[in-house]
Amino acid sequence: MISTPTSESSVTARSGAIATSHSLATAAGEAAYAAGGNAIDAALAAAAALAVVYPHNTALGGDLVALVRTPEGRVHCVNATGVAAQNVDITELRKRHGGQLPQRGVDTITVPGTISGWKEISRLGAELPWAEQFNLSIQYAAEGVPVSHSLAEALINGRDLIARDPGMNSIFLSDGQPLGEGALLQQPALARTLSTLAKGGPDEFYRGEIGRTLVDGLSRLGSALTFDDFADYQAEVCEPISLEYRGHRVHTSPPNTQGFILLRVLKMLDELGIQDPLGRDADSLGRLFFDGNRFREELLADPRFTALDLDQLLQGASLGGEGTGNIQIPTGDTVGIAAADSDGLAVSLIQSIYFSFGSGILEPTTGILMQNRGMSFSLDADSPNILAPGKRPSHTLMPVLVTQGEHLRWANATMGGKGQPQIHTQAILRLLAGATPEDTVSSARWIVGPHVPTDGPETVYVETDTAPEAKEAILKTGFAVHEIPPLTDWMGHLQIVAAQPDGIFTAASDPRSDGSAFVVPRA
Repeated sequence: MISTPTSESSVTARSGAIATSHSLATAAGEAAYAAGGNAIDAALAAAAALAVVYPHNTALGGDLVALVRTPEGRVHCVNATGVAAQNVDITELRKRHGGQLPQRGVDTITVPGTISGWKEISRLGAELPWAEQFNLSIQYAAEGVPVSHSLAEALINGRDLIARDPGMNSIFLSDGQPLGEGALLQQPALARTLSTLAKGGPDEFYRGEIGRTLVDGLSRLGSALTFDDFADYQAEVCEPISLEYRGHRVHTSPPNTQGFILLRVLKMLDELGIQDPLGRDADSLGRLFFDGNRFREELLADPRFTALDLDQLLQGASLGGEGTGNIQIPTGDTVGIAAADSDGLAVSLIQSIYFSFGSGILEPTTGILMQNRGMSFSLDADSPNILAPGKRPSHTLMPVLVTQGEHLRWANATMGGKGQPQIHTQAILRLLAGATPEDTVSSARWIVGPHVPTDGPETVYVETDTAPEAKEAILKTGFAVHEIPPLTDWMGHLQIVAAQPDGIFTAASDPRSDGSAFVVPRA
């Protein structure tokens, strides 16, 4: 959906915009603007709301990565990706699971980084009190919200997973059946947790009663996480990585995230002189996507544990060998929030529990659903991404901001798992060619890489309304091509806020999601 400014939308003189993957989250952002908040306040209010209304994609038990541009023009990266337990025993895990960690369950849970991420984002310039960010999310959890189309589909697909967990079963099933679209989703335990978090601040999650209760519940299921793991956790504020491309600077998150793939692909498009990557030269773009996937799977890791050569990641020669195996691209894993305002603030925020419904474990006392991000670790001693105490796994989350000189041009955010760099590449190419945010989020997409376990790495999923010349070029790659319907949900929920130098904002939310966009009109 594209936003339409309304005269009642704000009581402040500040103009701004927000786009999210659920209309109720956008409403929370709108309310933050109306209360006198800025783009950071709007993004945080929306993020809290999404943890309630989009539980298949995000929760308090997940991770976050964000870019925040301050009015002075500086871009900060907030890396709130969680870490493995200090007591993790890799030998025992190999005995229990063989050579690879499971996709679900207690052994896939890492310390959740989201709340610490909210704290660091807030410190970069929020104007509203911390507690005020939670007003609507608490209301949504306590009073209930209608089950959205995307959530209803996820509940059907995840029925067996949900039925196995008492916490999820009690919330998402009724008489053994998944809640249907439009049914009332109420989460009273989560409402109480959000109220405690609002009153006590973010430390309640890591060093207070919320964290203690959560750890106790997970420990009873066999988790290695301890209260000390929570108490010691701190999100990192770091420098983003960026690249000049066609007169614009593209900013994204550094390793341990996959943001480098976007910059690598754009750099190679420029160096190779590829003229029409979304049309007759789509085969060349597809090979660059495949190449980026290879680098991620074989080299990406936590730079605090493994020496990473960023130059090699951005411009190293293609890797040899036959590929990285059948590594599944998760679906329904993530939410993206894009926001910007007339003060010069801009936010691209990505929040995730990894696979749909994460680990499949919802701690019932707190109402918190836990991520399964730990499954990204390797148990191979030769892998740079090998599991280790206190280590962050390689990560898919990658926010994006695009600037031109001193001005913000676009704040982009998307779900899409390991396909995120490809979604962002296609979006940036369209925007630079003059497409509007609405046209960009609605355009056909294609993604290189496996989606189901039977896929190999040389697989392409193409929405059927992709331009004919692009389809023809993609066939030249020799990859296995699968056509899927237009606006397929798992092909990404892209959110865009565009800013003009004259202060005019436009914003759009991907029709693949349940989202909307909102623009605060100029006074």
